[in-house]
Amino acid sequence: MAKLYFNYSTMNAGKSTVLLQAAHNYRERGMVPYLMTAQLDNRAGEGRIASRIGIGQDADTYHSDENLYEKITKRLESGPCACIFIDEAHFLSDAQVWDLAQAVDDLGVPVMCYGLRVDFRGQLFPGSAALLALSDEMREIRTICHCGKKATMVVRQDASGTVAREGAQVQIGGNESYVSLCRRHWRAAMGES
Repeated sequence: MAKLYFNYSTMNAGKSTVLLQAAHNYRERGMVPYLMTAQLDNRAGEGRIASRIGIGQDADTYHSDENLYEKITKRLESGPCACIFIDEAHFLSDAQVWDLAQAVDDLGVPVMCYGLRVDFRGQLFPGSAALLALSDEMREIRTICHCGKKATMVVRQDASGTVAREGAQVQIGGNESYVSLCRRHWRAAMGES
C-alpha cells in the first residue's frame, strides 16, 4: 500500500544522503525511482540532488506553482516508477503537498519527501506544515548540536558568524550560512533567556 512519507531534520543532517541511498536501493533491485528537487535550490547544479559526502544524482525539478499530481501522472505514463523521491520538500506549497497525497491515494505510488521542519526563526515552512498534517508516516533524521544533544533547530549566520534574528524565510545556503543546534543553544544564539 502506497504512503506519503515525510523525512525531516535540521540542516546538515544527511537528508539528501538518505534519499540518495534509498533511491539507490530501488535501482539495485531493478526498480525505477523518480527523483525531484526544488528548482529554487540549485547549489548542486540545476536538477541535481547532492550530498556533502560527495554523492549525487540528477533529478527533475519542481517550481512553486507547478501541479505535482499532473507532473507525476505524466511521469507514470512514460514508464514504470516504483517510488517518488522529493528533496527540499520544505519548499513545497500546501497545494503541492495535497497533490502528492492525491498521487499516493489515486495513483498508488509511494512518495518519500525529505526536508527541513523549521526555519532559522523556529517557524514551520508551509510545505513542512502540510507534510506534518498529511503524511502517513514521519521519520526524523537526527543530527547533533555542538554540545552533543539532538539538534532540532537551526540558526542563520553571516560570514562573520553574526546570527540573524529576522529576514526572509528562504535564503539558499549550506554550512556557510546555517548551523544546527539543540533548542537550548538555539535560544541562547537568538538572545532568548
